Amino acid sequence: MKRTLLAIISTFALFAQFATAQTSTQDFSKASVVIKFSDRTMYNTASAADNPVNVNVSIVNNGTETLRFKLADDRMFSVDFEAYTLKNTALAQTKDLIKKRSTNQTVYFREIAIEPGESYSFIENVKNYISFDEPSVYYFEAVFYPELYKSRKLELTSNRLSIDIRPAPSAASSTSIPVEAKTGSILKPESISPDKVIEQTIVARQRSLWDQYFLYMDLQEMLIRNADTARRFRNASADERRRMVEAYKTDLMQNRIDQDIVAVPETFEIEKTSYSATNGEVKVIEWFTYPTFKEKKRFTYKVRQRDGIWQIYDYTVENLGTEK
Repeated sequence: MKRTLLAIISTFALFAQFATAQTSTQDFSKASVVIKFSDRTMYNTASAADNPVNVNVSIVNNGTETLRFKLADDRMFSVDFEAYTLKNTALAQTKDLIKKRSTNQTVYFREIAIEPGESYSFIENVKNYISFDEPSVYYFEAVFYPELYKSRKLELTSNRLSIDIRPAPSAASSTSIPVEAKTGSILKPESISPDKVIEQTIVARQRSLWDQYFLYMDLQEMLIRNADTARRFRNASADERRRMVEAYKTDLMQNRIDQDIVAVPETFEIEKTSYSATNGEVKVIEWFTYPTFKEKKRFTYKVRQRDGIWQIYDYTVENLGTEK
């Protein structure tokens, strides 16, 4: 397991942004950049301060020689983030980033040295670099500049991550933010297995804990399972889409649509769980009690993984008869 090295600070210098950059003789062919979410949560279109997308950036030395590079105290002069839509359209950079890089200023940096098999890591908020203005699924990657931003002839590109950006809660709807009933803390989905996702979802419904019930449910995908609804959704504006999803959620809570999935089982039993790296199915036998009989059904919940979190996006129901 790679060890994370505390920085070996060999020099401390000033770098004038418009000064002539000195070409590095360091071989970076064995270096790599790895990014991962540092504190996974539910991401939305709110500001960088209110809803940060914090990512752990690691510079890894995979070679056999000591790796040396410059790291600016202001990381915006050492690293970039590039984000794309599902159609591979690039997202715009933030105005603050553009302004900072276009201003003539002195950039302070340190020279870092990491030994073979070691890495140097730091955390950056992607929203300081990229404007996520519309709710959607995006892909992003980091670009690291070993000789700082002004010497962009040398750069290292990281792996890609996907991120699901949801609508930011408005002041009027702030009470809809999922919170834990006992402590009042904000609920966050956890990286648990598909069967545990289904178990927690059903138990939440049995206890009428709606925030927990919707925690692992992709309501947008559930909504557009219907072809007519999907067509209207595609043609709607971003605000109209948000209203459609909220209306669907309200209809579920009031038992006006999709009565099967919001019905409350007296008991249930997970029958079979199967999944790959990204998709899965969980079959559950559920019993519903009525005054004179019990109804038995098999639910097949379809789940898929986004950024390490399994979400329910579809389901089917099979009636298995009644019992006394």
